[in-house]
Amino acid sequence: MTNSNPKTIGDGVVVAIHYTLKLDDGSEVDSSRGGDPLLYLHGQGNIVPGLEHELTGRGPGERFEVSVSPDEGYGARFPDAVQRVSKTQLPDDFEPEVGMQLSAETAQGQFITLHIVEVGEDDIAVDPNHPLAGETLNFSIEVVSLRAATKDEMEHGHPHGPGGHHH
Repeated sequence: MTNSNPKTIGDGVVVAIHYTLKLDDGSEVDSSRGGDPLLYLHGQGNIVPGLEHELTGRGPGERFEVSVSPDEGYGARFPDAVQRVSKTQLPDDFEPEVGMQLSAETAQGQFITLHIVEVGEDDIAVDPNHPLAGETLNFSIEVVSLRAATKDEMEHGHPHGPGGHHH
């Protein structure tokens, strides 16, 4: 671990933030308030690009509001991407419910996350879009602390919690 104590956010810095995320209609989607701050490794794509960009150069104690467009957040929503899957293709002991996430392998060998959006008698509807795709993300941010990333964190591309590496 390096002894460097960064004063501002940049690549290779582990950042702790408190945040509240709301949509344009004012509905709260998520918040770290009342719990532990979110830790992320700056410059590694651990958070949406628009928020990471807005955090660059900021320091501990800073509070700010930022709106992140879909292009800099979770991307555009593709409604035609929703597909129906026969329940016969699911494991026998699997009980699908709306909101569950499934992992599937594409023909190219990539793994994608699918969200169950409907459960029918004989099939389910799955959506590969992120649930927040197409949404403007309105963040209220407080930068809590900064520290230099360890060698292991840099190699793995994300911060490790107290006690080291836990995957």
